[in-house]
Amino acid sequence: MQRKNERFVERLPLVLDRPAYAYLLTALFCAAGLLLRFSAEPLLPGGYPFVTFFPAVILSSFLFGVRPGIFAGLVCGILSWYFFIAPAHSFVMNPAVATAMLFYTGVVAIDILLIQFMQRANYSLGVERERSRTLAENRELLFHELQHRVSNNLQVVAALLALQRRHIVDDVARKGLDDAAARLALIGRISRTLYDPSAGGQDARIFLTSLTDDILHASGREDIRAVVTAPDGVLLASDIAIPLALIVAESISNAIEHGLADRPGSIAVVLERGERELRLRVADDGRGLAGPVEPGEGTSLGLRIASALAAQLGGSFALEPGDGAGAVARLDLPTDQDS
Repeated sequence: MQRKNERFVERLPLVLDRPAYAYLLTALFCAAGLLLRFSAEPLLPGGYPFVTFFPAVILSSFLFGVRPGIFAGLVCGILSWYFFIAPAHSFVMNPAVATAMLFYTGVVAIDILLIQFMQRANYSLGVERERSRTLAENRELLFHELQHRVSNNLQVVAALLALQRRHIVDDVARKGLDDAAARLALIGRISRTLYDPSAGGQDARIFLTSLTDDILHASGREDIRAVVTAPDGVLLASDIAIPLALIVAESISNAIEHGLADRPGSIAVVLERGERELRLRVADDGRGLAGPVEPGEGTSLGLRIASALAAQLGGSFALEPGDGAGAVARLDLPTDQDS
């Protein structure tokens, strides 16, 4: 409702391209003021000749602009002078009449000037609002284009690394290039999905579900089922989403490569929101671990990256044996990291 009122006010004054309509409606306002004054005559004490004509002048100025407002002021002044200023039905001029007309003229002039000033300010505000809207649209378009270009460049780098591995004989180096290419490609895909013009953040459940499906699809494993559980209303800021996605990707990839390398199984990605922290668990039902793994000290580069990213977010990352079977990758983040 408020927005509709703003749009109506921004259109004032009305019917500028049809001035005849403006003057016709102004005349009707003056006639309505005259009829209302006649109707109120028994109720009013002596005097008050202009009381019902001021609204006609104000409405005409407000709706149709300065010239119809001046026209209304002249017509209403003449009508009030002729019918309601003694001696009635005449245009006798005396000091009392002159004083009354000067008072009327001053009030009408101030009303028209104030309305004109308000409409000019409102017009300037509307122009600036439209300019700001255009600039915001251009900014969003440029940001979207930049984000896509960055994502495309990351995909190109990942493809170049994948091509380069064909010329590498050493298996360890080939594996390192494969992992680097996969991580860059993942960052590129995530960056493409992070465009958020409202800056409201990514819905955690949708984000984690899409990420998990993407990783499983890239692994080519159709015998692994993934389930994502997350509470409603958890939003992830853009600067949190990419590190979090890399940690989840490393955890799922580690489960596929080690825990479920030679068997079908399932992976559960569970996000929980506590009073002071955000807890993420990636659990599998694979072969499990002999004991807790220190990611920062292990030989796995992926787990060391996950640990470093968790520390960057102000949290902690750990890989532990699951309850009964499998392994659990645990990420704890302060609650101020979710937006």
